Amino acid sequence: MLFELLPPLEPFFGPLNVVRYITFRTAAASLTALLISLVLGPWMIRKLRDFQIGQVIRQEGPQSHRAKAGTPTMGGLLILTAAVVPTLFWADLANPYIWIAVLATCAFGAVGFADDYLKIVRRTHHGLRPRYKMGLQIAIALVIGVILMLLADNNLYNTRLIFPFFKNLIPDLGWFYVAFAVLVLVGATNAVNLTDGLDGLAISTFGVSAAAFTALAYVTGHAVLADYLFLVRFEPAGELTIFCGALVGASLGFLWYNSYPAEIFMGDVGSLALGGALGTVAILIKQELLLPIVGGIFVIEALSVIVQVGSFKLTGQRVFKMAPIHHHFELIGWSEPKVITRFLIVAVIFALFSLTTLKLR
Repeated sequence: MLFELLPPLEPFFGPLNVVRYITFRTAAASLTALLISLVLGPWMIRKLRDFQIGQVIRQEGPQSHRAKAGTPTMGGLLILTAAVVPTLFWADLANPYIWIAVLATCAFGAVGFADDYLKIVRRTHHGLRPRYKMGLQIAIALVIGVILMLLADNNLYNTRLIFPFFKNLIPDLGWFYVAFAVLVLVGATNAVNLTDGLDGLAISTFGVSAAAFTALAYVTGHAVLADYLFLVRFEPAGELTIFCGALVGASLGFLWYNSYPAEIFMGDVGSLALGGALGTVAILIKQELLLPIVGGIFVIEALSVIVQVGSFKLTGQRVFKMAPIHHHFELIGWSEPKVITRFLIVAVIFALFSLTTLKLR
């Protein structure tokens, strides 16, 4: 919004020219998101308590989690507000990539909101039926995939894949890219959702991934750096740096209240939205295959569930004491803060490694 107001104001106040720089607007969006989270956080926690919107704990979950019952949930609304408002204020709203990222994030968040709402109304941890929840996610992902194909027809996008470590391996999927986009988006959304099980775990590891994508988005939109690193360059994709920066700021602000012991939980409205945001940004900046490395923790969490379910159905035996894997570590004696801290360290390692792959081609 401010970007559109800039031209008529520049003659009267020269320093406003700094708003043209993506780096400045990214930093400003991050700080704005952080401020919104910190200011609105106490108000939202109080309102959620007033409306008795509290967390319902699974009976089969760890016994130590029973004390968390009733903690205000649906805090993802705070994350969405803190991320979307600064993006709309600081980003170039004529950029279609910004609108795709924002609307996709809100759409996945809406699915999570419906799921959370049903859990609260029914006073159970069962929300939307799995087939409806998955169906809605697939539908949203299909719409995004088709929009990207329409952009590709107008030379505003392409359906090539960049393989880490291989600079000359750039296959073009054509219309098969729609199915690939669905796989990436639905996978990322559910992986983040599965990680949301301990105080501050999902939001802290997500913040690390969002920071990595902030750097990746900037490089993708930068002419010199993109050519130097053999990336598929899309100058409009550089504007997503601002969106990613807002996600980082919103994550830090929410972590202030979600850190152990949590005063508020994000709920599915937060986890599905954040997963959708990661997947959408990865697709738009052509780093789809780097997403599993950037979000390595989310991949591990999702794989632990797949392995656990598969093993139990095939052999009747469980590989882990409980899945997702963060619960396994709780049950073998790690305290909740220790699990969170160690997973965060691993998330940072994955993010740093993902950035090194840019040159290892």
